[in-house]
Amino acid sequence: MFIRELVPSFVKNSRGERTVQIMLVTYEGRFKVSAPSGKSKGKHEVPSYNSKGIDRSMKLLRVFCRRLENRNFMIRKIDDLKKVVEVVRRFETRYGRFGGNVTYAIESVFLKGAAADNNKEFWEFINDEVNNGKKPKMPMPVGNCIGGGLHSKVIDGKRPDFQEFLLIPKEKTFSRAATVNLRAYEYARKLLKARSRNDEGAWRTNKTNEEVLDVLKTVAKKYKLRIGLDIAASTFYDKGYYNYKNKSLVRDKVDQADYVERLIKKYKIFYVEDGMQEEDFSGYKELLNVVKKGTLIVGDDLTTTNLKLVRRAVNGEAINAMIVKPNQIGSIIEVRDVVNFCKKNKIVMIFSHRSGETMDDTLADYCVGFGGQFLKTGIFGRERLIKLRRVMMIEKSLR
Repeated sequence: MFIRELVPSFVKNSRGERTVQIMLVTYEGRFKVSAPSGKSKGKHEVPSYNSKGIDRSMKLLRVFCRRLENRNFMIRKIDDLKKVVEVVRRFETRYGRFGGNVTYAIESVFLKGAAADNNKEFWEFINDEVNNGKKPKMPMPVGNCIGGGLHSKVIDGKRPDFQEFLLIPKEKTFSRAATVNLRAYEYARKLLKARSRNDEGAWRTNKTNEEVLDVLKTVAKKYKLRIGLDIAASTFYDKGYYNYKNKSLVRDKVDQADYVERLIKKYKIFYVEDGMQEEDFSGYKELLNVVKKGTLIVGDDLTTTNLKLVRRAVNGEAINAMIVKPNQIGSIIEVRDVVNFCKKNKIVMIFSHRSGETMDDTLADYCVGFGGQFLKTGIFGRERLIKLRRVMMIEKSLR
């Protein structure tokens, strides 16, 4: 793959913030990748940018990209990215770190170019290596319907403490599932009498967690959907206690686990993400022991797409599912290794967007190619819909 041009630039994410985009030009065409930006971040995520900020990262990236032009890279599989990674590390050792968002964009755009160079679709290029070319099974969408926590502004001084209230279809096709979610999303608006959306396109409300779950239960029953929660417990955890603001109460570790367990049973919740704070492996284990196989206990801040943390969580029987966010670790090779470990240990994978998303559908190809069982995005918003649309296109091409 001959690098004719490698052009970095700034683009705006869905929150109007700057993020990095890289365009690669080869003899096969032009390929672009932009990095999303998270607001609710795990403590163990790699830094998104250089310690001096995004402008410093961009300054370094411009120099780096010029140095790679007119060079040739032979990339036939994901492991061949190590040739690019080696060049990146030598540069970073001398001039400073890019940050996870930048290394994610570099590696992803090179993989896209390599896929075209090998006359394959991007998802197909990944699938052929990871799944031995077997026809992939389409994921199911995990749709953010009603929001709270850090992603939502308060209404009349209140908002739900939990970050995301999710709808999860169980349909024969992804296209049907995405359509059902959209209809349910509109029905939820009517029940809530909602007038505005949050960072991820979810409905804003000032209701309590339980009041929102009552609404979601009605919606789920009407459209035959499963209910999910991203509690994001670390965002309201401080010095050993969970500080709930909507109802103004404090829970310790034991109370928090008991509360989440009671919600799971009362509302028949299928999916619970980050129910305990991000370093409480024993708390996650307690939740998993209680729900057994009926509910997904999902690690995100706990695992941060980091193989070392994933191993600890899985070997300690703390999770049976995990979020995969490629820019969270900033290495597609590590994402591949995490995916292989999850498959070996029968851990469900949910490929996830970030709150500050871009008009980039790369995540959809990663989800299908790596064999993710779920794709977590918003239900509404052009930055979310473009990823749903990409999976629909892949699904259609495989019929």
